[in-house]
Amino acid sequence: MTIRSRRETITFRHPFHIRGIARELPAGAYEVVTDEETIEGLSFAAYRRIATMITVPSEGVRGATEMLSIGSVDLADAQATDASASA
Repeated sequence: MTIRSRRETITFRHPFHIRGIARELPAGAYEVVTDEETIEGLSFAAYRRIATMITVPSEGVRGATEMLSIGSVDLADAQATDASASA
């Protein structure tokens, strides 16, 4: 089974919450890493998401970051909430 990682930067314009992270995160740019594995036995290349992680400022240590596992739906919900607050 082959695993690939995809990295992207997502920007939030407002402070936000993501389910599973107990604290409010500040507005800004965040790196999101999505790991996907191949789905075997198909006649074409297809991938299934197996993990989504976001790099956030660490609590208590200025300038440090930590990578936390999150749900892709929870991330999409946070992005939608941020976009609707912009309107």
